[in-house]
Amino acid sequence: QVQLVESGGGSVQAGGSLRLSCAASGDTFSRYSMAWFRQAPGKQREGVALISAGPGFTYYADSVKGRFTVSRDNTKNTLYLQMNSLKPEDTAMYYCAARNNGGGWFDEKSFNYWGQGTQVTVSS
Repeated sequence: QVQLVESGGGSVQAGGSLRLSCAASGDTFSRYSMAWFRQAPGKQREGVALISAGPGFTYYADSVKGRFTVSRDNTKNTLYLQMNSLKPEDTAMYYCAARNNGGGWFDEKSFNYWGQGTQVTVSS
């Protein structure tokens, strides 16, 4: 079992930055591939960024490439998402997720554990 708790959301103007954190507990964090998803009102949840277990390969949605950076600190059992040059379309609830098995990059069904989410609001 893994428990995930997100933090760091808030309101920011377009062009600003936020850093989200996801604290994990309950199992060996380093064994899990971790991802950030987001869901805007009236839209489907979408994958944003992923970092693998082991070598820490990263993968990003096209919409955030060059603006967002995913990282992890296995000594602190924490996942991060640095978000720069934020746009109003980045407004959403952001969730972290964990999986200890294979699957497509942002295949939601392959993620075993989910946090409750943290809200990010970007105003123009």
